[in-house]
Amino acid sequence: MDFLDQLFNTNVETGSSIYMSLLAMVIATILSLVITKVYQITFTGERYSQAFVHTIVMMSVIISVVMNVVSGNAGVAFGLFAVFSLIRFRSAVTNAKDIAYIFFGLCVGMTAGLYQFDLAIVLTLFSSLIFYLLYKFEYGKRKEGQILKVTIPENLNHENLLDDILAEFTISNKLRKVETTNLGTMILYTYAISCKKDTKDKVLLDRIRERNANLKVSLTYLEEEE
Repeated sequence: MDFLDQLFNTNVETGSSIYMSLLAMVIATILSLVITKVYQITFTGERYSQAFVHTIVMMSVIISVVMNVVSGNAGVAFGLFAVFSLIRFRSAVTNAKDIAYIFFGLCVGMTAGLYQFDLAIVLTLFSSLIFYLLYKFEYGKRKEGQILKVTIPENLNHENLLDDILAEFTISNKLRKVETTNLGTMILYTYAISCKKDTKDKVLLDRIRERNANLKVSLTYLEEEE
């Protein structure tokens, strides 16, 4: 840490040099690349957006310059942030983890822009480790759920038709929706279920088909919110 202090320490009150500004941008870029690499490793969805990854890097670099500009000048700071408040993302960011990574990149850019390089490095390494450990140990992961839809002929319809099967194969089940189909000749039941660990999908579906006259049965896995 003494080496970092000797290399990076500067007196901000004397005004920032081009060298220090460039150094801040370089460090912000390197650290944001670390952040985006952790994001790619810990991403658990089907695919992530390359544009989002690029955005984290660019925002970190830009914020480091902004912090350099507004440092010690409250009037300029209010003016710039008023302008930034008008900016809108083309598509809303609804994933909580993505929002956290955006804020992560912004904080690193702000810290680098204030020439607190040792703090920026520690922040990046420590927070990246936390993100990775949360991913590795699946902290807070909810039990996997499914949506079961069963079509039953109107003449076979009764409330307890599938109760014994669901009790045998699921940990929990709840009827969510009942509707008529095929001009009222069929009843479509929709259940929210959580299957037992040793339950095989095909076995469950086959048992239900024996009960519903071999009509359509579907099992949909709920997408986990990342």
